[in-house]
Amino acid sequence: MNETVPNLRDLGGMPVEGGSVQPGRLLRSALPLADDTAPPEIVWPPSVVIDLRSAAEIEPEHPLSGSGVTVLNFPLLSALRPGVAPPESLAELYQLMLRTTADHLVDVVGAVATAPGTTLVHCAAGKDRTGVSIAMVLALLGAKREDIVDDYLVTAQHEEQIESRFRRLFGPRRATLPNQYLATPVEAITGVLDTWDEHPGGAFGWFQQWGGRPETVDRLRSTLVG
Repeated sequence: MNETVPNLRDLGGMPVEGGSVQPGRLLRSALPLADDTAPPEIVWPPSVVIDLRSAAEIEPEHPLSGSGVTVLNFPLLSALRPGVAPPESLAELYQLMLRTTADHLVDVVGAVATAPGTTLVHCAAGKDRTGVSIAMVLALLGAKREDIVDDYLVTAQHEEQIESRFRRLFGPRRATLPNQYLATPVEAITGVLDTWDEHPGGAFGWFQQWGGRPETVDRLRSTLVG
């Protein structure tokens, strides 16, 4: 059964410092399947896939691996383990990511910066882990805060499509997710941006604190911005 990739969008056209993100360079989505299609204006399949899911979620082979795609995995929620109560809110969950997997966020930026062709960043819904990762990339490029928030909130428009994908993949296991995790709360992503803004060096300083290098941001800009 062919479906459109849920929650898929091209970050092309996003205004950033010195220009805008070039179309066809950076995509974000929910989990794609091998038989998924994409709108004609979107480059598909991508050249590089950055999968942010944890080991327990990942298939033996990524759904797009048969398309000659390079697949990279940087799990952003490895702190959530069986028997460990998840945070009560998405705002807390996002802060958990920043505290426990900041090094992987740095890795994501590096992978996007050096990727040839089109890069897809995804998790399960394309909302939380993907949202924080894309926010990091855009913040380092100098995107306006309100534009980063607006991009995050677009996911709310795809909720039904994401739910359909989850029902298809997970069936009864879908009910184990906390209800509050299904939302797209603005305070969750603004909390992330606040953390970066409150750092003495801003998003760039936070990135460097966790091992990011200035030349990586330069490469990110040359790869994405036109």
